[in-house]
Amino acid sequence: MKRINLGGVPEHFNLAWYLALKNGEFKDEGINLRWKDYFGGTGAMNKGLREGEIDMAVILTEGIIKDIIEGNPSKIVQTFVQSPLIWGIHVAKNSNYKTINDLRGTKAAISRYGSGSHLMAYINAENNNWNLEKDLNFKVIKNLDGAVEGLTDGVADYFMWEKFTTKPIVDEGVFRRIADCPTPWPCFVIAVNNDFYKTNKKDVETILNIINNITRKFKSIPNIDVTIANRYNQKLEDVQEWLSLTEWSQSVIDESTIMTIQKKLLDLDIIPKTIAYSELIHDLK
Repeated sequence: MKRINLGGVPEHFNLAWYLALKNGEFKDEGINLRWKDYFGGTGAMNKGLREGEIDMAVILTEGIIKDIIEGNPSKIVQTFVQSPLIWGIHVAKNSNYKTINDLRGTKAAISRYGSGSHLMAYINAENNNWNLEKDLNFKVIKNLDGAVEGLTDGVADYFMWEKFTTKPIVDEGVFRRIADCPTPWPCFVIAVNNDFYKTNKKDVETILNIINNITRKFKSIPNIDVTIANRYNQKLEDVQEWLSLTEWSQSVIDESTIMTIQKKLLDLDIIPKTIAYSELIHDLK
């Protein structure tokens, strides 16, 4: 049985993978799919793809595009979640910061440079007409646990992370969320290391077919809201709101969207250049 290593964040977006693994659907097709949780998010997964630790990743769209341009030997094979990611902008509960404008020039906690939390700090800054050179400062905190420690200890001032993932921390009174910042594009894609793809294209297609069959009907799975709430320690009403806002995809991201994302990243000086659609996408057709 062929072993294939897949990485993703341990969040509710990826429950479909857990269900497929639990049901033995990959093994039924002769694939020993091994899931690896990446608590450090997109930056850590990019490193995993580069170093061969994983063959595939469910990863933030803007993060993998940036890293491919910077030499990551991988490409996108499909959009996984079509809807935007809603990033919550969080401060410590007892912080004096009350509004977005209060955060201008303060220090953002980021999991690592090139991560989603890093890139979205730029998007948020532009949305609020900040000076991108003077008003953005960063402190690397590695993961969500590091952000809790960093904001509580005052080594960083605010932290951007998916709002429903951090909601339990807000409810506990550790973080206070002062605003939301949605991504202006589909949030998650599935990326594959190029060398792996060359010799395992059929297996990639099989994996995508299995997961797509689940995501097509994900919202209609009986008691799926209760399952998510229990597994990810979330309130049922929060899960129901998240489900109402989230749409999965079973197709590859289109060229127009790819170019829009690259233009935005270029305008923000996050990437040095744009590249052709064919350099970012494996077309399975």
